Amino acid sequence: MREFITGNQAVVRGALRAGCNYFAGYPITPASSILSDMVNAFAAGAGIAIQTEDEIAAIGQCIGAAMTGAKALTASSGPGLSLYSENIGLAQMGEVPLVIVNCQRMGPATGGATATGEGDVLFARHVTAGGYPLPVLAAADAASAYWLTYEAFNIAERLRTPVIVLLSKDISLTRQTVDLAAVPLSQRTDRPVASLDATYQPYNITGPDDTPLFSPIGGSQLVRFTGSIHDENGLLTTDRTKISRKLTHLRDKIMSHGEILAYVEWDCDADATTLIISYGLADGAARDAVKALRAGGAAVSHMTLYSLWPVPERAITDALSPRIERVVIPELNIGLYADELRRVIRHVPVQSIVRFDGGVISPQVIGEHVTCIGDLAMQAREVCACPS
Repeated sequence: MREFITGNQAVVRGALRAGCNYFAGYPITPASSILSDMVNAFAAGAGIAIQTEDEIAAIGQCIGAAMTGAKALTASSGPGLSLYSENIGLAQMGEVPLVIVNCQRMGPATGGATATGEGDVLFARHVTAGGYPLPVLAAADAASAYWLTYEAFNIAERLRTPVIVLLSKDISLTRQTVDLAAVPLSQRTDRPVASLDATYQPYNITGPDDTPLFSPIGGSQLVRFTGSIHDENGLLTTDRTKISRKLTHLRDKIMSHGEILAYVEWDCDADATTLIISYGLADGAARDAVKALRAGGAAVSHMTLYSLWPVPERAITDALSPRIERVVIPELNIGLYADELRRVIRHVPVQSIVRFDGGVISPQVIGEHVTCIGDLAMQAREVCACPS
C-alpha cells in the first residue's frame, strides 16, 4: 500500500517492525514527531514511550531499558547528540544494544532549528571519548529511513552496540509516497542470550570479534554493569592483559564486521570517467543529475552510501574502474566526508560540492560541476561551493 509519509514516520515504522518496545526522548526540532508518534504507537500498552526532562535522561533511560531486555530507541538532533555523548560511551563500554536517531539541522550550537544540514557525520563517528568505532547509517529518503532504522536494530542486537541513524531536517519532515510493504527487509535479529544452566559471565567472549551473551538485569542471573574498564565478569580490573582484551574487542567487534555493515547502492556505467558518491539528502539530487547527464550523452557512475562508518572501503575501491578520472561528492556540510574518501581514494582526485547555509544542492549544480572538467581552477582547489 502506497502511503504519503515523512522520514520521521518511516523511522517509527521501521523501529516498530524491528520490535522496538521502549522509547525515551526530549522534544527537539526536527526530531519531535518521532517522540509523539512513539507515544501514540504505545498508547495501547504495546510498549513504553516517555518524554524525559532532557536528552541526558532520555538516553540514560534507554540504556537501563535495553539492559533489562528491551529494544530501545531514542531520537534527537545535533544539540541532543552532544548531550548523549557521555552515555553513548557508557553504552559502548557496557555493550548495550541501542538505536539513536539523529535528525540533523544546520549548526553548530543551536544553529538553525528549521534549516537543513548534515554536519554531524564526523561527530557521529567520534562522539565518545576513546575513539572506538560506532556503526553510523545515513538515510537518503523515507524508504531508506524505514529499512535503515530496522537494520540498525538488527546491528545493535547482533553486536551489542549503540548504532546511530542519520537523517536531515528535509528527510525528517518532508512527505514522500512510499510503499513500505515493498521495501525488502532482512530477517529480524535478536541479541544472543545466555543459557540459564551455565555460570554467567556478562562480558565473556571467545575472540575479540565475538559478542558476549546477554542476560537481563533483574533476571535470575547476576549481571554486573559498569562504565569503567572491567574483566569478563564485569569486575573492575587493572590487569593490562584483560584491559587490552576488552578494548581490542570494542574495536574489533565493529571493524571485523565492516563488510556486513556496508550498505551501498551501485549504479555503474562501464564507460564512465566520473564517479559521483553521495549520501543523505544530496543523494536525490545526485540521482537526478546522473539521469540528466546520461540523457545528454555523458557517461557517469553513481554510488549511494547508506553506511558511513565503518567506511565501506571495499565497495568504494571496487567502484573505481581504471577509467575513473575523478570522484565527485556533494555534501550539505563543509566537505566532511570528502576527506575520508581522500584517505581511501589515493590515485584520483576527490572533488567536493558543498553547501552549508541551510539550502540544498540542486541536480543542476552537480551536473554543471561534472561537465566543467576543463575548469583548471576548480580542479586545482577541488571544491565547489554552491551559491546561497
